[in-house]
Order: sequence, then C-alpha cells, then structure tokens
Amino acid sequence: MREEILAYKRERILQEAVTLFYKRGFTGTTLDDIAAELGVTKPFIYTHFRSKVELLAALCQPTIEMSLEAVANAAAGEGTPAQRLFRAMTDFAQVVLQRQANIAIFFREEKNLSDEALAEINTLRKKFDRLLSQLLRDGVAAGEFQIADVSVAALALGGMISWAYTWHRPEGRLALEDVCKRLAELALRMVGATPPPD
Repeated sequence: MREEILAYKRERILQEAVTLFYKRGFTGTTLDDIAAELGVTKPFIYTHFRSKVELLAALCQPTIEMSLEAVANAAAGEGTPAQRLFRAMTDFAQVVLQRQANIAIFFREEKNLSDEALAEINTLRKKFDRLLSQLLRDGVAAGEFQIADVSVAALALGGMISWAYTWHRPEGRLALEDVCKRLAELALRMVGATPPPD
C-alpha cells in the first residue's frame, strides 16, 4: 500500500510538471510553482526528485522507452514484415500522440537535460533505430519492401511519426486511432508496400 501511495504522489508531481513545463517552459517554471499547483511544499517534491533537471528526465525518458517497446513488440510479433511494420507504426504513433506534451517538452528542453540522462535517452533512440532498421531489412529480404537505404528509411519513418506531435489536435477532424492508422498506411507506402485492407 505504501508503494502505491508513493507511486501516486510521484505521478501527480509528473502530471503537474508536464502541464507547467508545456505551458511555461522548463526555465519559466520553478519547483515552487509545481508545489503551489499541487498544494504542497517544495520539500515534498524533493522526496521524489532530487532536482528540477531530474524531474525533466523523468518526463522525457518513459516516452522513448514506450516508443521502443511498441516497435519491439510489433517487430517480434507474428505476421509478415508489412503486417508487423503496420502494427509498429500504429502503436508508435499512439505513444507519440497520447504523450504529445511529453514529446514537445523533450524536443524543446533537450538542452536542459543532464549529460547522463541525455546519454541514456540517446542509447534508447539508437536501439529504436536499429530495431526499425532490422524490421525494414526483413521486409526487403522477403521482397515486400522496396528500399534503397534502410538506415535512412528508418530515420525518415521515425521522424514522420515523431513530428506528428506538432500538428495533431485532439479535437481535430480525425480520432486519434484514425490518425495512427493513416500514419501507418503512409509508412507502408513509403517503403513500397500495400497497407492492409480496412
């Protein structure tokens, strides 16, 4: 029970930090601001995070981990390379759009991360690129994908999905699931494959 309460308190701090960092920026937000929004004192935050920089890393790293997990699970799943790529891109897009504020904060505030946190995130990003590249190689080997440079294709696909955080609007014309599906369809067309039928 104690662990659940601690996890809940930590999650509340993270939620409030996301809101304020997204609205005001990292440098425009103090730990006092976050504490005031939560109705607690600054020492309360220090029991969970040693510094504002550590809090920033805790907002950024899980999104990269979730993106990596989405692609890894799809790549290791059943089906043809095209089917697995479709699942990978759909699930990756879902992570990006559901954690839109976190992604925006990461891209805006990357310069404020500690060297250690940035190194960990970059390691995860490289692993993501390698996994996606391997899935594309599988598709080329199976004759399903037409790709001249697998590494560039992996970076292009990853960039296309990641960039959706800048233009997606939750109240927009398409539901989140539809946006994810359309992005996955575009990804398949980019590698010369036919998207699965509806």
